[in-house]
Amino acid sequence: MDIDQTIQHLGRGVEALYSEQDLKKKLASGRTLRIKLGLDPTAPDIHLGHSVVLRKMRQFQDLGHTAVLIIGDYTAKIGDPTGRDTTRPILDDADIQANAKTYLDQAGLIIDTAPDKLEIRHNSEWLSQLTFADVLKLTGQFTVQQMLHRENFRNRMAAEKEIMVSEFMYPLMQAYDSVVVKADVELGGTDQTFNNLRGRDLMGRHGLEPQVVMVLPILVGLDGAEKMSKSKGNYVGLTDDPNDMYGKVMSIPDTPMRNYYELLTDLPMQRIDSLVDSSTTHPRDAKDTLARAIVEVYHSTEAANNASSEFRRRFAENRLPSDIETHTIAESPIMLAKLIAQVGFASSNSEARRLVKQGAVALGDQKQDDPQVMIDIPAEPVVLKVGKRRVCQVIAGS
Repeated sequence: MDIDQTIQHLGRGVEALYSEQDLKKKLASGRTLRIKLGLDPTAPDIHLGHSVVLRKMRQFQDLGHTAVLIIGDYTAKIGDPTGRDTTRPILDDADIQANAKTYLDQAGLIIDTAPDKLEIRHNSEWLSQLTFADVLKLTGQFTVQQMLHRENFRNRMAAEKEIMVSEFMYPLMQAYDSVVVKADVELGGTDQTFNNLRGRDLMGRHGLEPQVVMVLPILVGLDGAEKMSKSKGNYVGLTDDPNDMYGKVMSIPDTPMRNYYELLTDLPMQRIDSLVDSSTTHPRDAKDTLARAIVEVYHSTEAANNASSEFRRRFAENRLPSDIETHTIAESPIMLAKLIAQVGFASSNSEARRLVKQGAVALGDQKQDDPQVMIDIPAEPVVLKVGKRRVCQVIAGS
């Protein structure tokens, strides 16, 4: 590909580029570019929302450039204030390190982890070494007015909600990461634009060639409305099993399908246009193609085909899963919430109670609305359903 074709290839799904001219100049230099992506390990799982920037990083790798993945084990101590109307709780070091390990394992499902393709850095390497004088010098590079350009800070000021001084430090710390690793390009979602542009500013002030900032759209969650997030329960995890992954994608509304196709698959845009056009492709078939494509990326073609068949069996034909599990329950009677947690459909009794109150639980043919009801487990298997995709049989025994 020539430079214009490369720009077009890399520009798929990109929301904004600061700037195209700078990227052309860097590509024309012929040198190996350093492509920066920072991830704060504030939770143990990576989901499809994170995969959008990771897939873009992989595109750069495939073109011969070096990915620089920064694990924000130091910035995670503050937590990114982006999109927050309250100060984030401070994580302890043990949680940060445990989360960082899972991030690296899961990111490896997308990016090339060969040593000559990937450089992994932890920003505690340099941020923990700064003296107070260094920090003061860094803060002198930016103004309070710049910080208050952030919408969430402005909103919190207007609502008279507190803003900790440490939160002003976050974009400065992220910007300093770019200086240290000498980034050529920084990737981020639209919610990271402010932070990433501060890195571009700071590099210029340090006499370095400013990084290009490539901004990717935020992937909406399974509800088709809010940002994909584990805390909102509207996410697809990269390590979800094939049936769960397929079923979750099939549950999305029709509206975000183009967004998913463009950001999560490599299908040609002409093909995507045809798939999302209801006059040429039924939405159910379009969603099946999408779900298969995503499962193939993280599992295999065989797993995608099996998940599609299983989904049709369960939902189109209204039959039980072919591999339904049977749990033997020694305690009877047992409180419904405890039963749900015991079979693994909830992480705790309190989560199980929420599921029941949401109307998501059925035992046999009966919808359940009381999480504290005592259930007599029968001698013959009875079906327990939680939501659309979690189903098992329970039977009395020791």
